[in-house]
Amino acid sequence: MERTGQDILRDARIAFIGCGVMAEAIMSALLRGELVAPRQISGGEPLPARRQELADRYGVRIVADNREAAAEADLVMLTVKPQTLDAVLRDLAGTLRPEQVVVSIIPGATVARLSAGLQHGAIVRAMPNTPAQIGSGVTAWYAAAGVDDRRQELVDAVLRAMGLTVRVDAEDQIDMATALSGSGPAYVFQMMEALVDAGVHLGLHRRTAEQLVYQTMLGSVLFARASGKHPAELRNMVTTPGGTTAAALYQMEKGGLRTVIAQAVWAAYKRAQELGEGRKNGGPELR
Repeated sequence: MERTGQDILRDARIAFIGCGVMAEAIMSALLRGELVAPRQISGGEPLPARRQELADRYGVRIVADNREAAAEADLVMLTVKPQTLDAVLRDLAGTLRPEQVVVSIIPGATVARLSAGLQHGAIVRAMPNTPAQIGSGVTAWYAAAGVDDRRQELVDAVLRAMGLTVRVDAEDQIDMATALSGSGPAYVFQMMEALVDAGVHLGLHRRTAEQLVYQTMLGSVLFARASGKHPAELRNMVTTPGGTTAAALYQMEKGGLRTVIAQAVWAAYKRAQELGEGRKNGGPELR
């Protein structure tokens, strides 16, 4: 019988280094799903007000010292912003036990960089996205050679609290996932915004346009997933020759929508690589 996340995480201790939005999303998902108890979670956070906020909200132990937060953990989550990573690596360097596994959700931070900075071999790179905050996210993850099967099972159980998990077999695919699914919600939100504005331009009340667009997006995704059909086949099902949909799709193709999307994802991928190389001025941060 396959073990549940609750079974896997029953005695696991999890530390969050950096307690911002994504750390709280993971923390709350674990607690909401009763996968862990508050006593199993600790965190390192420099801001006193934030430490108090999380302690009051979840009953977890949040301290100022990263080493103290990580000391007793089985799994150490690196959930800091990219610009503070170097300071965190210096702080934790040489302090982790061999059996501890580190999970980084920091865009572009390579296994080699993390391993060298921490002087530690058991590293996992993961890339969740913002729908994880409501348990509907997707997280791509990659485990370095130093992470054994037991610890991989532990990592997957934690990440599954946020939604679907997809394990990739090459580290570079994490940068690809960053461009596609990590930044992906922003692409969808911009499309939603554009459709709502178009509806308002036609004469709909904004609230009416929002309802129509949001449910259309949601229903289309659910239908595509349930049908198992290729998106092109689904598109053809909606498109009558000479009809309204055909007229709209012609303008999208004429405007180069596919090309723009492909170029956008490629730009995000290259930016993720730049972040991994420590190049802070290569363009705007994506997350």
